[in-house]
Amino acid sequence: MLARCLSASLHGLEAKPVTVEVDLAPGLPGIQLVGLADKAIQESRERVRSALRNSGFRGPLVRVVINLAPADRRKEGPAFDLPIALGLLVASGQLDRPKLDGLWCAGELGLDGSLHPCRGVIAFADLARQKGARALIVSPGNAPEAALIPNLTIWTANNLKELVQQLKGECPVVRVEHNPSPQPAIPAAMTLKPLGLGIEGIDRAAHALALAAAGGHHLLMVGPPGCGKTHLARQLPLLLPPLTTSESLTITRIHSVAGEFDTSEPLLHQRPFRCAHHSCSGAALLGGGHTPKPGEISLAHGGVLFLDELAEFPRRVLDLLRQPLEDGNVRLSRSRETTVFPAAVTLVAATNPCPCGWHGDSDQVCRCTSAQRQRYWQRLSGPLLDRIDLQLRLERRSSRQMRSYLEATPSPQTHSPWLEPSRVKAARVRMRTRNPRGCSNRFLTTADLRRYGQFKADGLTLWERVIEQRRLTTRSSLQLLRVARTIADLNGQETVQAEAIADASGYRCTDLMGDHSAGAVSR
Repeated sequence: MLARCLSASLHGLEAKPVTVEVDLAPGLPGIQLVGLADKAIQESRERVRSALRNSGFRGPLVRVVINLAPADRRKEGPAFDLPIALGLLVASGQLDRPKLDGLWCAGELGLDGSLHPCRGVIAFADLARQKGARALIVSPGNAPEAALIPNLTIWTANNLKELVQQLKGECPVVRVEHNPSPQPAIPAAMTLKPLGLGIEGIDRAAHALALAAAGGHHLLMVGPPGCGKTHLARQLPLLLPPLTTSESLTITRIHSVAGEFDTSEPLLHQRPFRCAHHSCSGAALLGGGHTPKPGEISLAHGGVLFLDELAEFPRRVLDLLRQPLEDGNVRLSRSRETTVFPAAVTLVAATNPCPCGWHGDSDQVCRCTSAQRQRYWQRLSGPLLDRIDLQLRLERRSSRQMRSYLEATPSPQTHSPWLEPSRVKAARVRMRTRNPRGCSNRFLTTADLRRYGQFKADGLTLWERVIEQRRLTTRSSLQLLRVARTIADLNGQETVQAEAIADASGYRCTDLMGDHSAGAVSR
């Protein structure tokens, strides 16, 4: 007897329909799985056998062939446990075939028949809605995630026996209603935290942070150990504008496909902040694997990717970031298919000026030779640095500055006017109103800069001199104009004057590193 059950498999961020076909035929008892199933699906034979037996159902005592159609597409993961079990029950006559008409299902089975969550259910739910499914059956842990998709009926059960009773009408069906999961209200006092010891009152650092938040510009911070680079980077997501519903669904889908879904928060409302360790591989940073999964840069989509100790990363790994930083997506090509993951991030990187970290410091003596400093900075390729709009040198705080901070009266607000969220929001509104497609200034093309930049003649004259003196590349020259446009937007100015160009040129510290060390720059 032949039975069919509808399910899906993940391919990137999308789900592709899969029909689970179960056929029982005379022969020696056994289960044969065909249809390019991975190891996790092959092992489902033992999980399904135990789940059926421990749930009070008969196991197959004949030859069973299970096909995952289409057979030329690879499938992976334990989400096919539930459709295989339901198909076996229909094929063996323990469940009527019409009960599965129009139903989609996905879930992992425990040996006792309990239903466990699986990754990527929000993509399954979106596909089921598009295909006009009567309902989608998932585990209780996946139900809140699936309920984020509107116009789709969600059924759930704690175990296989309870689900079969629902399908037979022996107990009421457990439905989960659509939950739009509105964004919770965040008190204004929690919007931005004080920057803390060693950073409070540094107007230049606050200005760079505001520029990165307003214009979406990538930021590189160079400074000695303990000057506040990491703490400064962690404040950037708090300055970014709130997520829209569309952005929240995309970010939630990425985390669900990666297996990092939090059942306590079905829809992610906060912009992600991902901190990749310098020992991570290229596949961990960009994504990959036999069946590609999102990497750190995709998990940071819509938020901040922080690379601390940038010069400690392998150069070949850092160079993989060139295309994603420019295009806003990651394209992973394999022999059978090409997968595209979104990767529109704001990159924040931090590094020391030299291996010991003290080159250029007024008090501490650097122990590195010129050759060591040069080798240290040669780990960062020129094309990668060329893609970072803001390059800032930070200095260590003196003991007098730290004492004045400790003796000052605590305040819930930051001291720098640049870190006012309202100021960043106003600049974003100007960009959205003026720029084509409502994009931020970082994504302005050369034609957009010519048409919407509104640069004054004296500003362009200064810009031309800066290019000639520093021998900037075409990409760096245009980035300087984009940063200047963001500076003008933060200041509430319609036109870009020479002062904005001069200020923007101060954020190109690596252009002045004649000996490949940050000590050549003084602020």
